[in-house]
Amino acid sequence: MKLYIIGDSISLQYGPHLERALAGVMTYARKEGQTEALLNLDNPQGANGGDSSMVLAFMRTLAAANTFDADLLLVNCGLHDIKTNPATGARQVPIDTYERNLRAIVAVARDLRTQLIWMRTTPCDERIHNTPDKGIHRFAADVAACNAVADRVMLAAGVPVIDLHTFTQNLGPNLYCDHVHFHEHIREKQAAFIAGWLNAWTTTSRLRSDRS
Repeated sequence: MKLYIIGDSISLQYGPHLERALAGVMTYARKEGQTEALLNLDNPQGANGGDSSMVLAFMRTLAAANTFDADLLLVNCGLHDIKTNPATGARQVPIDTYERNLRAIVAVARDLRTQLIWMRTTPCDERIHNTPDKGIHRFAADVAACNAVADRVMLAAGVPVIDLHTFTQNLGPNLYCDHVHFHEHIREKQAAFIAGWLNAWTTTSRLRSDRS
């Protein structure tokens, strides 16, 4: 079974741990361009999927190529969508556009003939993030709004959801190594959680298929 990931820098950081956790169970792949992505995690490029508009555009490119062959497509976007201009208060992607993009992502995943799995957006700590030296701000309320929209869209479409947000939030204090990214030991726990979820979900799906 092959897993393909399109996600932001959070997925870049738990990705190596997830690949090791899934070794012998699933083939791991993701949007290419790791070196380019790591140059600046706040400026999405390469393997960093970026905001929902960028994710949608990339998925449409995959669909047009007609070569996508992964069984499972794990997708996340949200942290770049909620980037806020401190001077104007404008979000990078307004919440109504975010919802339209997610509905389109679901539709394109069907065109790709793959099982879409959605990842809920991880938390941010405003006290750490929104300092005067930061050119962008993020707000916990916007994370909650994005997750609420995604929950509604994915539930209506029958898309399974991994709640990395709640899992991460419950890991206690001292989560962050910077303004939004997590310490290495947190990334390892995130990967273990995701691997466990994927193993359980695929096992359950096989059992249901065998019974039908």
